[in-house]
Amino acid sequence: MSQDAVDLDKSLGYLMKEASSALRAAMEEALRPLGMSVTHYSCLELLAQRPGLSNSELARGAFVTRQSMNVLLQALEREGHVTRPAQAPVGKVLPTRLTPRGRRKLEKASAAVRSVELRMLAGLSESEQSAAFRILRSMIHSLRDGDDGA
Repeated sequence: MSQDAVDLDKSLGYLMKEASSALRAAMEEALRPLGMSVTHYSCLELLAQRPGLSNSELARGAFVTRQSMNVLLQALEREGHVTRPAQAPVGKVLPTRLTPRGRRKLEKASAAVRSVELRMLAGLSESEQSAAFRILRSMIHSLRDGDDGA
């Protein structure tokens, strides 16, 4: 291995990506019987917590493109899980809201996702779980603020 090569067994970034991939796969498996994907679930969860988000805001929150989110929102609208006004009340933004049917779907999905999270955390004590949350938030904060420690 060259001096500049990354040792994947000791790379925190690689390990986090592997954990992220394993979490997503487990969530997709748990959501599949409900006819949902992780992005579908994320969209409904975001709308439950922040009603009226725009397509762009939902796309950012679900880590997908605006085009992908628009396709998903059209499908959710057809299925009766969300509503959007025909015309924007202000500007070009079409605020999206969950319907009662969407809330019921979200309740089932949230239970499925929560079971995955509990499985993921099962080997950690409460203090280890708290430390993991604190450490991950700190890493996110450092990266988003562009703090490279220099």
